[in-house]
Amino acid sequence: MVVAYSGGADSAFLLAAAVRALGPDRVVAATAYSPSLPAIERGPARDFVRQLGVELLTPTTHELDREGYRANGSDRCYHCKAELIDTLLPVGEARGWPVATGTNADDAVAGFRPGIAAASERGAITPLLNAGLTKAQVRQASRDWELPTWDKPAAACLSSRIAYGTEVTPAALARVERAETAVRRHLTSKNVAVIDLRVRDLGQDRARVELDPSALAAYEADPIDRLEDFVEVSSRAFRSGSMNLELTVLN
Repeated sequence: MVVAYSGGADSAFLLAAAVRALGPDRVVAATAYSPSLPAIERGPARDFVRQLGVELLTPTTHELDREGYRANGSDRCYHCKAELIDTLLPVGEARGWPVATGTNADDAVAGFRPGIAAASERGAITPLLNAGLTKAQVRQASRDWELPTWDKPAAACLSSRIAYGTEVTPAALARVERAETAVRRHLTSKNVAVIDLRVRDLGQDRARVELDPSALAAYEADPIDRLEDFVEVSSRAFRSGSMNLELTVLN
């Protein structure tokens, strides 16, 4: 089995379950490397795979070559997942193995997940969804198995920080990543733990820093001046998928 492995709780659990069921020689983990993958995610993901004793592949994906992805419309995730699965299918075909994603039962009933459709159209399998496992059940099972990812906060690609309708470019992704690194270092230097952090590029040189409540209070008491040269920077409590609220305006 080729597991599309992002390093998150779902795909990590799927990878561990596959190793238990099939053995490490019948499983490979595939983590796509591109400008949209935060560098901070790469090391922990690699370490987890090493602990399981399975092969790690890091193919380069080229979602930025897809016009639909760069345009950053409401279907951006479709183009991203299409690129990922199209890249991994030959890997699986060479071994006679399917490509599996970490889609869970909650994802399947979420209101807006175009990436799931792209993977399904290309024949990727969804073992967690097929088993009816919810996010909470995945986390509990991961905890029972003592996986370090059991309580890992949800992460997302850097493109999810860019306001819909604003073109996704390597420079924009790098700017957001530098801004998040700066905020994290700023708070860490003050011994403030950072759990959830996003710097949202709202377009027109405006940004919004989103943090978990305890870190937000510390940041607002001492914010960074001229964060990555954004002209206007606001802050608020972290909310997963907050950019999706903008879709109502665009549509």
